[in-house]
Amino acid sequence: MTDLSAVGATEKYTLAKAPTGIQGLDDVTEGGLPAGRPTLLCGSAGCGKTLFAMTFLVNGAAEFAEPGVFMSFEERADDLAENVASLGYDLDGLVADKKLVIDYVRVEPSEIEVSGDYDFEPIFVRLGYAIDQVGAKRVVLDTIEALFSGFTDQAVLRAELRRLFGWLKDRGVTAVITGERGEGQLTRYGIEEYVSDCVILLDNRVHDQVTTRRLRIVKYRGASHGADEYPFLIDARGVSVMPITSARLQHKISSETVPTGVPDLDGMFGRRGFYRGSSVLLSGLAGTGKSTFSAWFANAVCERGERCLYFAFEESPDQIVRNMRSAGIDLQQHIDSGLLRFDSARPSLYGLEMHLTRMHRDIATFKPSAVIVDPISAFRGVQSEIHATLLRLADICKDRGITAFFTSLSLASDHANEADRGVSSLMDTWISLTDVEVNGERNRVMFVLKSRGMSHSNQMREYLLTGAGIKLSEPYIGPEGVLTGAARQAQEARERSEALSRAQVAERRQRELDRRRATTERQIAELRAALEAEEREVAMLANQESGREAALESDRIAMAAKRGAAE
Repeated sequence: MTDLSAVGATEKYTLAKAPTGIQGLDDVTEGGLPAGRPTLLCGSAGCGKTLFAMTFLVNGAAEFAEPGVFMSFEERADDLAENVASLGYDLDGLVADKKLVIDYVRVEPSEIEVSGDYDFEPIFVRLGYAIDQVGAKRVVLDTIEALFSGFTDQAVLRAELRRLFGWLKDRGVTAVITGERGEGQLTRYGIEEYVSDCVILLDNRVHDQVTTRRLRIVKYRGASHGADEYPFLIDARGVSVMPITSARLQHKISSETVPTGVPDLDGMFGRRGFYRGSSVLLSGLAGTGKSTFSAWFANAVCERGERCLYFAFEESPDQIVRNMRSAGIDLQQHIDSGLLRFDSARPSLYGLEMHLTRMHRDIATFKPSAVIVDPISAFRGVQSEIHATLLRLADICKDRGITAFFTSLSLASDHANEADRGVSSLMDTWISLTDVEVNGERNRVMFVLKSRGMSHSNQMREYLLTGAGIKLSEPYIGPEGVLTGAARQAQEARERSEALSRAQVAERRQRELDRRRATTERQIAELRAALEAEEREVAMLANQESGREAALESDRIAMAAKRGAAE
């Protein structure tokens, strides 16, 4: 039997959490930071500790109706407001609305006298006044090393650290305390992590001259949490944490199909398009029109009134819009309507994880129904890391039912680069574009390698990039296989010539037959006329013979009559 009292106790003592409002972090922490408890945010210089802490306060005041206090021991209020203005935070406005208090406390180690009975009671009084001033529910102390920098007695230091954390708990505020990374330990003093209920470690690494910020939750008392390292991004849009995607393969699927944007290409699929929420790979050689196909797909998405997010790694948005006009598409109208958004950046701008974090943030914010990544081959790095990045991006899209359209540059010799990375195995549909060189010219040919869950054409189709769009030619099989371009035209000309010759021979034979038929019919008519004349002659002779017999019979009767009279 179920112990109802145990169930009630579990529900009663469920740990309350304060959401941070930081995208991804609330997912990793399964709800936020422990409410009413202190959290230690530690890391080396440049990791973003102050921005993380300020974001926690600003989001609390603006989104969750929880006023906050930011007590700084290093930066003045004006400097803080100026530094976070690039993230769009209006600290002055929040302070004016009594949703935020920023208090700068100058701590000069040389002026601090430490004695056996010395404590920081004045700091607690000042902090308590700030909390009461706005009814703060959240507090940030930045940084704790500056506050305790004047202590030389480790026993006093440890006692005051415990007292500080206990005081914050007694006030019932959700506190974030920032601290510098120590040597061989998480913090400089090595005790903060033990008295904190939650410890978050920020890291800033440089690999191949590319910087990547990472976050790890070292501990979280009373609650489960993600224990891996998670890349995070700080830019003009704020702070974003990239949670690791699930590997359970439990994505919800759809049987609805979406058009490819090219009607002739739709006809190559049994359901006339891609499954919604599927992953599509379009690989091809340089100049085969991968970006053009991508643009037509984006155009079709926007024309249905749906949103499309286009990640471009080789061309700027203006360049793409200009180039696609030559293919009969006006993407600017969709940009103006807000249905199409471009996000362009060189692959070298960030590391793979930072690119993934940025794309995850943009997808969650824009909420598109389709995502285009053009091209994935622009990423450079270890193949296993590229594969992992694309896998996580595909999972992000599948979790949200987003149709993902990836393009990739193929090698001139083979498609081995996609196969080596294992990209093709991640994709539900794979379309290949290639060039065929015949008679000194190159012609574009496409074919569908696979499309999970639906029948598809196995033919190689020649296609043309015209001012009116992409046109697929009907497959043409010559004596030596599929013919394209001038070779196809030449073969078609030869076949037309041969067909004309065959038609002329047939016409000549038909004329000869007609002449023979006419001659034969004339001969038959002559024979029939002769036969009819002969028939008439015979009939006349027969009539004459009948007349003679009748006359003879008449004469015999007359002679018989005379003999009788004479007797």
